[in-house]
Amino acid sequence: MRNLLNTIQQAENKKVAIGHFNIANLEQLKAISNVAIQMDLPVIIGVSEGEREFIGVQRVRDIIDSYNREFGKDSSVEGFWLFLNADHTHSLEKAKEAVEAKFDAVIFDGSKLDKDENIIKTAEAVSTLKTIYPSICIEGELGYIGSGSEIHDALPEGAVIKEKDLTKPEEAVEFVQKTGVTFFSPAVGNVHGMFKNAPNPKLNIKRIKDIKDALKDAQGKSIPLVLHGGSGISDDDFVSAIDAGINIIHISTELRRAWREGMDKAFKENPNEVAPYKLSADAVTTMENVVENRLKLFNKF
Repeated sequence: MRNLLNTIQQAENKKVAIGHFNIANLEQLKAISNVAIQMDLPVIIGVSEGEREFIGVQRVRDIIDSYNREFGKDSSVEGFWLFLNADHTHSLEKAKEAVEAKFDAVIFDGSKLDKDENIIKTAEAVSTLKTIYPSICIEGELGYIGSGSEIHDALPEGAVIKEKDLTKPEEAVEFVQKTGVTFFSPAVGNVHGMFKNAPNPKLNIKRIKDIKDALKDAQGKSIPLVLHGGSGISDDDFVSAIDAGINIIHISTELRRAWREGMDKAFKENPNEVAPYKLSADAVTTMENVVENRLKLFNKF
């Protein structure tokens, strides 16, 4: 079985990032996997609490396993492999469900809490979940960047984008040391979702680098950093963020929008068609284009 942490370390050595894509249906998984197989790259499949409830916790684990059995490169840290992440989990009960199903990673999201409460609850989650499944990777978040993979009219209430409100390096060190998380997600100007009539805010690349450097240990190794809210971020910012130390990049809204555009096109052009797999073909193609563009950028093809 491939190890997510080792795969991320290999990506960091190559100065590339692992793409993380959320799914809520088979069409999304098919589009992501088709591209990742063709490009022979590992990717992370994310399912939020709502997505897990819709698909089924064990069912999504079984489907991912079937892809890896058929197409996965299990002998190294490179090549195609699907890792499975329990994205944005807000309760210990829901986190336990994913860990008991042997997900590769779980995000315990306390980002909306104040820092001290976030640390306490995240540390409790790490301790409990590691007892159930010692090799689980657990991500913690510090700094609220909104919630929901949506198209926004305005900045989500409470989301922080001003420099003074972004995650500070010393806060990152305190959070990681006190919680014991495997991955860390800071607020560095990123926002969940996309804006209707404007680009997403620019990332604070210096803050990413400062956090990465602050988290280095005595051997010079740093904890993997995760960038949420990747949809809508400029290509230049993505490249700079990876160079500054980002290891995993989340894409969800962009994929959902591509699905909607593909389905709208199919319904318009085929008003009498009722076969779901025929109608879904356009949506798979539009999503494949998104995944390919993002993976090429993250891997600097």
